[in-house]
Amino acid sequence: MVVNIVALCGAGVGTSEVLRVTARRALDRLGIEADLHATDVAHVATDAADAQVILVTPEHADAAGGTYAEVIVVTNILDIDELTEKLGAALQ
Repeated sequence: MVVNIVALCGAGVGTSEVLRVTARRALDRLGIEADLHATDVAHVATDAADAQVILVTPEHADAAGGTYAEVIVVTNILDIDELTEKLGAALQ
């Protein structure tokens, strides 16, 4: 099964893209297949409608509400170990 994961930030081009790349590396470590894409807070409801996981930084955590996805708050978007731990706990 391929997991659908959305990385979220304010504009959908900066932080969310870095978070998406770091998450890809973490998922590779875990051996988990996933479709990963980035979006902005204005489009999260539609872009994450079928997502299992939303990755978000603390300042945008409230914007991820209203979906059925598990919201994972990431404090350091460059920390592969943090994402490996949090994604592993959520998906395994």
